[in-house]
Amino acid sequence: MAGHSHWAGIKHKKAIVDAKRGKIFTKIVREITIAAKMGGAELDNNPRLRKAIDDGKKANMPIDNIKKAVLKGTGQLPGAVYEEITYEGYGPGKTAVIVECTTDNKNRTFSEIRNIFTKRNGTIGTTGCVSYMFKKKGFISILKSAIDEDKLMEIAIEAGADDIKTDDEKYFEILTDPENFDTVKEALEKQNIPLETAEITMLADTDVKIKDKKTAEQIFKFMEGLESHDDTKNVYSNFDIDEEIIKQLG
Repeated sequence: MAGHSHWAGIKHKKAIVDAKRGKIFTKIVREITIAAKMGGAELDNNPRLRKAIDDGKKANMPIDNIKKAVLKGTGQLPGAVYEEITYEGYGPGKTAVIVECTTDNKNRTFSEIRNIFTKRNGTIGTTGCVSYMFKKKGFISILKSAIDEDKLMEIAIEAGADDIKTDDEKYFEILTDPENFDTVKEALEKQNIPLETAEITMLADTDVKIKDKKTAEQIFKFMEGLESHDDTKNVYSNFDIDEEIIKQLG
C-alpha cells in the first residue's frame, strides 16, 4: 500500500509533464477506444469507458478527440486495432512487477518492454510468475487534511468500502471490491471530498521493503522507463520505499 501511494504521487507529477508532450493523450485515446470496443458507447452501461472519458477531461483532452476515440472503438470510424497484453517480472530489489499494455503490434511491444526490464536491472518473466501476489481492488486516496476520519469512515463504509487504511502519514486509503468502486467514489464526490487518486488497481498482498537509496533510485528509473513507453497502460509493483529515502530522492 505504501509503495502504491508513493508511486501514485510521483505519477501525478509526471502526468503533468507527459500531458505537455501529448503522451498522456495517446494512452487515454487507446483506453477509450478499447473500452468502447469491449463495452459499447453507452456510459451508463460501461464504467470503464466512463472512467477513461473522465481521465481525458481531467487531462484537458479536446472533446472532439474523445468522440473520435469512442467511434473508432465502436467501429463507426476506421482506426488501428488495439489489443491488451500483460507482462510480468521482477524489478530492482527483487520487486514484483506487472505491466499492462495496449498495442497494435504485440511482437514490437514485447521486445521493447523486455529491453526496459533488461537495461534497468529487471527480469521479464512468464505469465503468472508474480500476478498471484496481487489482487484487483478499487483504490481511493484522500489527503488527511481534507476530511475528518470519522466522517470519512461513515460515508465510505456505508457506500460499500471494504476497508480504510490510516497508517500513511498524508493519506487515507480506501479499498473496495471493483464492483463497488463507482458507488463509493460517487458517494465521496457528492460530499465534495477531493480525491487524490481513484482507480481500479492491482494491490500486492505483501510489500518489499526498500531501505537503501541506490535501489530506490533504480526502482524509480525502472518504473519511469516502463511508464513512459507509449504502449504502457498501467504498471503495478510491490515496493515500499522508506519515507526518508523518498524525501532524499524528491
